[in-house]
Amino acid sequence: MIIPITDWKERYSSAPWMVKIIPNQLNSLSKISTADSFQIRSVSQSRLIRKIGAVNEDVLEELKASISIVLQL
Repeated sequence: MIIPITDWKERYSSAPWMVKIIPNQLNSLSKISTADSFQIRSVSQSRLIRKIGAVNEDVLEELKASISIVLQL
């Protein structure tokens, strides 16, 4: 499963499926971004060429919560 990441906009703060991600060494982002859980999708692992970054446990928990909202789990 993948969740697209895009530039952060302040208006996203009211959308529960948008998860704000602050850049750090772990995620390798260059600016404040957001993961749009409403756009979650599956892709073949063969399309994943190399790992660019990762998210910390706090962001991962926020992503899990936002996915639950989107999928109504």
